Amino acid sequence: MVSHTAQPNRLRLEHIEEAARVIDPVFRDTPQFLAESLGAELGVRLVCKVETANPLRSFKGRGADYFVHRLRGAAAGPLVCASAGNFGQGLAYAGRRRGLRVEVFAAEGASESKVEQMLRFGARVHLVGRDFDEAKAAARAYAARSGARFVEDGADAAIAEGAGTIGLELGRWPEAFDAALVPLGNGALLAGVARALKARRPGVRVVGVCAAGAPAMAHAWQTGEPRAAARAETVADGIAVRVPVPEAVDDVRALADEVVLVEDDALVAATRLAFDHLGLLVEPAGVAGLAALLAYPGRFAGALVATPLCGGHVAPALARRWLSERPPAWAGRARVEAGGVRP
Repeated sequence: MVSHTAQPNRLRLEHIEEAARVIDPVFRDTPQFLAESLGAELGVRLVCKVETANPLRSFKGRGADYFVHRLRGAAAGPLVCASAGNFGQGLAYAGRRRGLRVEVFAAEGASESKVEQMLRFGARVHLVGRDFDEAKAAARAYAARSGARFVEDGADAAIAEGAGTIGLELGRWPEAFDAALVPLGNGALLAGVARALKARRPGVRVVGVCAAGAPAMAHAWQTGEPRAAARAETVADGIAVRVPVPEAVDDVRALADEVVLVEDDALVAATRLAFDHLGLLVEPAGVAGLAALLAYPGRFAGALVATPLCGGHVAPALARRWLSERPPAWAGRARVEAGGVRP
């Protein structure tokens, strides 16, 4: 676990407040509650914010809708993006709402349920490349050839500012949080939440949580250099970033107090815990905050901790396997951190 501080970044609080007024109400004011039994299991006072009860089953509609709102007619042609699935759904949904065509590039092994949803929302989907970042390279090249507008999740401030509405809503909680544990993929969610929540609750410690199999953003946060990793291999496809976005790295370095890595077994165990205690089926990327509480027992003991549960796409076969495999207790295997491995 490594700590880092930097200067305030480009995200504007007034834009986050505007987003809270203009984005589709279906994404706003999501449930947030004290998860008593789950918190007791994890040794904290835990506030969960549920971002799965909307047409996308994820938080991505907030940022995508605000991004398209801020175009204000500037893009008459199609929008092109790359996505592991959730942002593509968000952009497709927002584009359809405003009459814009959307084309999404996803990896050849992308989640079938996420691809189906993107198609359902009217996107044209291209399956290209071995992973998200190869799909992104293909999307960028396609946009350049066709004259379409390339939309990069994490690069445009409006996307993070839309996601920041989650932080505004958490800021209404009657007590000040000790920490907020936020999944860290390309960085838009963490940056937006941190910008808004710290404005309301300056003492909160914001902790980004990456998958150990996809540590590129953790390393970029630590070093300040957005270097591509050789691979990103994790069950948490929603945070499986191999090539960090420079703008997002700057945002996260400005706002995150810590970044930790969690192994896939902790992510799967957290998925199971969310189902057992909350009755919610959340994908591994969406329970990264819970996984951090599992992987670092005692680190936040007794603290008031907030975390968003921010993606609900799990393939039925994986859901059956993950929910039926029941180890006697979380074993706390070796933990990988941005700075190395600790037993």
